[in-house]
Amino acid sequence: MIYSIKAEGISPSITLSIDAKAKKMKEEGIDVIGFGAGEPDFNTPKNIQDAAIEAIKKGFTKYTAASGIKDLKEAIVEKFKADNNLNYKPSQIIVSTGAKQSLSNVFQAILNPGDEVIIPTPYWVSYPELVKLSDGVPKFVETNEKNNFKYDIDSLKKIVTNKTKAIIVNSPNNPTGTVYSKENLLEIADFAKKHDLIIISDEIYEKLIYTDNKHISIASLSDDAYNRTVVINGVSKSYAMTGWRIGYAACGDEKITKLMSNIQSHVTSNPNSVAQYAALEALKGEQSTIQYMLNEFNNRRKYMIDRINKMDYISCKEPEGAFYVMVNISKVLGKSIHGICINDSLIFSDVLLDEEKVAVIPGSAFGVDNYIRLSYATSLENIEKGLNRIENFLKKL
Repeated sequence: MIYSIKAEGISPSITLSIDAKAKKMKEEGIDVIGFGAGEPDFNTPKNIQDAAIEAIKKGFTKYTAASGIKDLKEAIVEKFKADNNLNYKPSQIIVSTGAKQSLSNVFQAILNPGDEVIIPTPYWVSYPELVKLSDGVPKFVETNEKNNFKYDIDSLKKIVTNKTKAIIVNSPNNPTGTVYSKENLLEIADFAKKHDLIIISDEIYEKLIYTDNKHISIASLSDDAYNRTVVINGVSKSYAMTGWRIGYAACGDEKITKLMSNIQSHVTSNPNSVAQYAALEALKGEQSTIQYMLNEFNNRRKYMIDRINKMDYISCKEPEGAFYVMVNISKVLGKSIHGICINDSLIFSDVLLDEEKVAVIPGSAFGVDNYIRLSYATSLENIEKGLNRIENFLKKL
């Protein structure tokens, strides 16, 4: 039997074995501290829960327009204008089953076989796989810690070809927490204009920024940037609604919106109707819970950074946004414990789980093998306990 070559070419999750081991250990009653969470540990705010319940009671449980309900699109338009100084029409908006589907839709809408998409390393794990599923070719540009993991224009110039179709910008960034400044974004916008590239701007973490470096959407910088940018966003991270699966995209080029909507209409039809009404309340209702979560995350962030940078062998840069810390483990590589040589981030993560019952994400999942990623989307108590265990692990090397 011959199966899909495309499907067989999708990389399996590097972290699958560690995740499975951590879950098995927890089921056995072992106290495992998990730093892998990619979602807020808070519950969805009550006003949003109530809106969903009310939608069910009113019978808003039927099919909607494939690209989303009118009221939600209008709320998204208002959000872009208020938060990002961007003016869209509802016809430029598409609501999807999570921001991940929005990304999948746009890659399918713009890519032809062999088209290249520029992706920064470290990258969110799904970017290259979604590009490959749409017959595109991921082209990785290495960023470095000294430059706060931001694109370097000279590196971009070296990788661009006549096959390059798009460039991904993710700010605030997963996994690094990097936030791009206006100056950084202007350089990228100019580069995209010069090479006629579509900009895919993933802004899902925009409300989770802890410094004075405010979020700026690259689409707001010029008419040209607006026209060539697809902005990806959603309610998952800012409103603790990961399981509700509502994301959205805004396209300067309305033709892209139409193509995305056509694709979605055949793949899933509309996103969940009740979740759309919950998202409507999230955008239009009380916003104070965002600040509460932001304050809690910031306290955890500061504690985690301080502890990590006081430990032997490991270090980290200060993340400005999201809820992740990329920890440099390059000084650990080559060391051993109980006869096991730690040659890469996967071995580090596997042995750490065995020795100290702490689950982390190996950097190889993001294209960088001398890092691990920790999430501070867990309680301060868990963070303290987990970091104590990591420190104890390092002392055994």
